[in-house]
Amino acid sequence: MALTIEVDPHSPTAPFEQIREQIAEQARAGALPVGYRLPTVRGFAEELGLAANTVAKAYRALEADGVIETRGRNGTFIAAAGDAAAREAAGAAAAYAQRARRLGLDRAAALAAVQEALRAAYPQD
Repeated sequence: MALTIEVDPHSPTAPFEQIREQIAEQARAGALPVGYRLPTVRGFAEELGLAANTVAKAYRALEADGVIETRGRNGTFIAAAGDAAAREAAGAAAAYAQRARRLGLDRAAALAAVQEALRAAYPQD
């Protein structure tokens, strides 16, 4: 099991986003199991031929998404998938529900807005 990332310099997708997407997908697929230690930002940037800030930005986004966790000097690891993501999704849903109510939307209109947003976010489904 090894981290395999390929950054296409000709892609319209930013390099940090390519890194983020590939690590997240490999973690979801189980190719990178919970507890897998990721390379250091600097080392990974050198390996990929990118600036350290590019890799750091990808790691920050992955950490915000709950895909990875940083344990100080011990390094950065693949996190347990469901916990952080489920908590964040529940928090976002609660905030949306409160905002929809303040806007005066009824339940059906609020749900329709969510369904439309999900259709846009998941066009392949």
